[in-house]
Amino acid sequence: MNGYDITAEFGEDPEAAIADSAKRFGNWNRWGADDALGTVNHLDAATRAAAATLVRRGESFSLSLPFDENGPQFGWKRRVNPVHTMMSTGMDTPEQMGLPHGLSVADDAVYMPLQCSTQWDGLGHVFDHGVAWNGRVGREVVTSEGDVATGIEHLAAPVVGRGVLLDVGRALGEDGELPDGCPITSADLEETIRRQGETSRIRRGDIVLVRTGQLTRVRRRLAAGDGWGGYAGGPAPGLSFETAGWLHGSEIAAVATDTWGVEVRPNEWPGAMQPLHQVALPHIGLLLGEMWDLDALAADCAADGVYEFFLSAQPLPFTRAVGSPVNPVAVK
Repeated sequence: MNGYDITAEFGEDPEAAIADSAKRFGNWNRWGADDALGTVNHLDAATRAAAATLVRRGESFSLSLPFDENGPQFGWKRRVNPVHTMMSTGMDTPEQMGLPHGLSVADDAVYMPLQCSTQWDGLGHVFDHGVAWNGRVGREVVTSEGDVATGIEHLAAPVVGRGVLLDVGRALGEDGELPDGCPITSADLEETIRRQGETSRIRRGDIVLVRTGQLTRVRRRLAAGDGWGGYAGGPAPGLSFETAGWLHGSEIAAVATDTWGVEVRPNEWPGAMQPLHQVALPHIGLLLGEMWDLDALAADCAADGVYEFFLSAQPLPFTRAVGSPVNPVAVK
C-alpha cells in the first residue's frame, strides 16, 4: 500500500486534480439550493431506525479524546487546548453566595477553539477558490457573524446512525499501525472490508470510521513523557486524495479518523495543503471527523469480529459555527 503514486493517476498539478475531482464528484444542488446537510442527507429516518437494531450487548465506547489542557494543540492558527476555569468551588460558603439553608454550588467555564480536540469539520470550514458548499460564495455566507448558511447547528439532530469501523491499521499495517506518510487508497479500504468481513460492508448513510493506528503510537510517546510530537498537523497516515471517488460513490454520511487531518500528511503533492478537504467539504458536502479515539472500539471489534454498531455523533449546536467538538458514542 505504500507504493501508490498520486501523480501517475492525477498528474503533478494539485490544482488541476482538485478541479477535475470537484467536477466528477460534486453534489451541488443534489438536495436543493438551500441544503445545509450535505451527505448527511444520505442518513435518513429509515437508515437511522435500522441502525438502532445493531445494539445487542449494550456495550458503549466513547470515541473522544479528553478536553483538557494536556491536548495536542500547540497554537497553530490560534488553536489552543481547552482552558477550564472554576467560577465557584467548594471553598465558597453559602454566606458568600447569598444562598439559603446551607446551599452552595460549584460552577465552571471553558474557553476552547471548536476544533481543538475530537471534532467535526462543518461544511463551512473549507472553500475552493472562495466557493463554499453547494456553490455559495464563501465571503457572503461565512462572515464575522459565522456560517449563516450551513452552521453546525443544522447537524445537531441527524448525525445518528450505523457506524462502521475500517481498521486499516490492523488489517494492512505492521503491529496494528500504519506509518506516518502512508496514503490509504480506495483499494486499501476495500481490502480492509474484505478482511474484516460482512459487518464492515459499507451502505448508504453510514458513518465510516478509519483507524490508522497513529493515535496508538502517540499514546506510547505520551506514556514515555515525550509529548504529542507532530500529531497536530505533522506527518500522519491518512486517506489518499484518490479516495474522493470512493467517498462520493459509497454515499456515506460522514467519515472520521484517528488523525489530526483525515488525509495523509505530508499531502501527496509537494507544497499542497489538504487537497482532499478542498473537494470533500465544499463539493461532495462530506462531514469530516478528526482526532477520534478509536482504539478501545477497535480492540472490541477485533475480539468479536463485529465492525458495525449504533453511533451517536451529534455536534454541539453552536449557532453558525463551522466546526464542533463531539463526544461520539458507539454502542454494540
